[in-house]
Amino acid sequence: MSVELNHTIVHARDNRESAEFFANLLNLEITAEWGPFIAVGLGNDVTLDFATVPADSITPQHYAFLISEEEFDAAYAQIRQRGIEHYADPQRKQPGTINHNDGGRGVYFMDPAGHAMELITVPYGGWSSSLRRHGTVKNDPR
Repeated sequence: MSVELNHTIVHARDNRESAEFFANLLNLEITAEWGPFIAVGLGNDVTLDFATVPADSITPQHYAFLISEEEFDAAYAQIRQRGIEHYADPQRKQPGTINHNDGGRGVYFMDPAGHAMELITVPYGGWSSSLRRHGTVKNDPR
């Protein structure tokens, strides 16, 4: 069996607020609620399980999501409509815009708990990891 990520726990000040923020932004569904978790399902059968924890124990993380051009258009429209501060770069030096790295588009913004979120339409390097894994990408240094 190949190794696949099944779920990860995302700390939040308010699990419902963070789960709904993320699900609504990317047109995803809350797939389950149990115990302290509210899960949002991603397209590759991975869930983000949002858990409420004390605000002072949240360590900001970075979450990057590969999405289609159409999904990017919809999410970016939501970002602008909601007035969410966003940047073309992770250092937050290019506010209010997106990047065009690797021939795609990308944007950075913070979620309600202070996690750095990134949306990209093309993987870094311009090719998918599955192509590298199967040896179909030429000149791949890995």
